[in-house]
Amino acid sequence: MGTATGDVVGAEHWVGRDGLRLYLWEKCQSSHANKPVVVLAHGSATAGRESFDLQAPGKPSYSLMDFLAKEGFDVFAPDIRGFGRSSRPDAHLTTQLASEDLGAVIDHIAKLRGATRVNLLGWSWGTQYSGMFIMSHSDKVDKYVSYAQMHVDSPDIARRRPRIDIFRYNPYISIPEAAWKHRFYSMTPDAVNDRDVVDAYAGAAVLAEPQTPTGPQLDMVTIMPMIHPKLIPVPTMIIHGEHDDVADPDGLLPFFRQLPNSYKRYVIVPDGGHMLHLQKGHRLFQREVACFFKAPSH
Repeated sequence: MGTATGDVVGAEHWVGRDGLRLYLWEKCQSSHANKPVVVLAHGSATAGRESFDLQAPGKPSYSLMDFLAKEGFDVFAPDIRGFGRSSRPDAHLTTQLASEDLGAVIDHIAKLRGATRVNLLGWSWGTQYSGMFIMSHSDKVDKYVSYAQMHVDSPDIARRRPRIDIFRYNPYISIPEAAWKHRFYSMTPDAVNDRDVVDAYAGAAVLAEPQTPTGPQLDMVTIMPMIHPKLIPVPTMIIHGEHDDVADPDGLLPFFRQLPNSYKRYVIVPDGGHMLHLQKGHRLFQREVACFFKAPSH
């Protein structure tokens, strides 16, 4: 099934793994033939399509997928198991399982499009399972964007620790529509948010995620660090908003310095927090991501 936004076309795919069905949403302009592939790995809250292809009424610029498609990429956003339209097993989702789901998706895309490598962007918790995947399969990734990456001392991670028993004993929790809006405002001035976009995101999130997995939260408060910079050998950009409550230079510059590839960038974007791609600074964020992915690898 496909839908169109202007001259950008969307298509649904399904990937089988462990007896489960993983949903995969694609956006591309005109033909996908010979176009570089970008895979977008969502965080611990909402699935791929709701995270990266938000269609806010009258606000088309906020879809990262549409932007990258118009920049000449074939763009894919998977739903990891437990999220969105993918199968929802009863057990806790782990970051390692998410990494393996991502691997299955990338292998599927490689066969579908004849791609030897993909460009990969991970957002928030997505940086953890994307990083794990690269540590094991760097030969399948051309360039990597780590967006809003957490670290052991991230302020928001510290706020989650008192809820560890809730995460441990409940594989899923329900989040009301109003609560989906909170991340737009944590440590972030109201002025960088568009209330229509915030409302559109919350409305899409509550429909896509009637229950949200707690396994990612459990991993983030119990087994960090999960990724090791010296084992991420591909060209890497670390990028986050200036008001992010998860990513900050004090916590991430030591990680950045240890990345072994000499082509690496650290970018801070104004007018945004943890939801930067849906906040005022989203256009600059989009441009930085596209420019990094378009740059020659060597």
